[in-house]
Amino acid sequence: MLRKLLLLIETLVMLAGIAMGLAVWRVQAVLDQPLSLPAEQLIDVPLGASPGGMLNRLEDQGALKGAFWARLYWRFNLDSQPLHTGEYRLGPTTTVREMLSLWQRGEVVQYSLTLVEGWTFRQVRAALDRQDKLKQTLEGLTDEQVMAKLGHPGVFPEGRFFPDTYKYVKGMSDAQLLEQAFDRLDTVLAQEWQARAGDLPYTEPYQALVMASLIEKETGVPQERGEIAGVFVRRLAAGMLLQTDPTVIYGMGERYTGRITRADLREPSPYNTYLNPGLPPTPISMVGREAIRAALNPTAGSSLYFVAKGDGSHVFSDDIEAHNQAVRQYQLKRRADYRSSPGPTPVPASAGEGGTGADAPAAPAMAAPAEETQQP
Repeated sequence: MLRKLLLLIETLVMLAGIAMGLAVWRVQAVLDQPLSLPAEQLIDVPLGASPGGMLNRLEDQGALKGAFWARLYWRFNLDSQPLHTGEYRLGPTTTVREMLSLWQRGEVVQYSLTLVEGWTFRQVRAALDRQDKLKQTLEGLTDEQVMAKLGHPGVFPEGRFFPDTYKYVKGMSDAQLLEQAFDRLDTVLAQEWQARAGDLPYTEPYQALVMASLIEKETGVPQERGEIAGVFVRRLAAGMLLQTDPTVIYGMGERYTGRITRADLREPSPYNTYLNPGLPPTPISMVGREAIRAALNPTAGSSLYFVAKGDGSHVFSDDIEAHNQAVRQYQLKRRADYRSSPGPTPVPASAGEGGTGADAPAAPAMAAPAEETQQP
């Protein structure tokens, strides 16, 4: 009797081993099969999807066979591994094993959006609207409502986002990307504020951010940022008006069509630095780290004026006589290929934002660089 019992146990163990071996073989066969896909494509894993549910879906679509065995493999080997939401790039040569490995690593397809120095918030929103892989949650909201949604009610949005290339995956929202850009600006501004020079006309980092936006819009040659910053800082210290055209252009809003006139320079606006002393009330664009650094570390010197030469660079002058001479040379007799910056800033098609240069000469008596001003 005992011998029969032992024999039965041995038989069961052997059968179990055979079954286990067959199961392992079957699992390996399923894992090694290439996906039945006609071409490379993106497989979307929605929020809340499970590995088992995705495997069943792919089997129903005819992309693989033996979903049960693949589910069994995941359960015993990767059960504690969450399935990351997003898109996975798969093709006819991708095996089930490789697909599960992608799921395990969360290797989802990433997209990118570049926010450019000098863009206004209107241009930023236009760029976000064009990203069809982003979940659009800000459509129809005012700028004030957008900032409230981001958790910053009452904060003016202009210049409060850092220009950089941001990665995102399908399903991420436009608000989430903006949150990253907002936090990044705060971090960069705090870092540069700690490394600022002494004797600056700012009582808080926000004022430096405003100044940086003027530098960003006036600079055609990156090496001139510090020198332009020096001119603006010295003008503030001397009680002179900043008289910079980009602030007037910003105050005009959508009325700006590429050039400004003397009448525009006389039009009352909080942003008209030809009329109002000091800095404008807010930034007028997004700024990069280098513009912030220039605002906080201006180049020492004595120049109080600058005028565009037409090749993107400027002539800097210490007094009004030298400045007026430079205006006559470079503004009243403009070269055919005149430009106030090296090239146009990339702009979303729907934004319609002009650059900072117009095609008319500055008035010779202007006390500041008015290379965008048209004679009336």
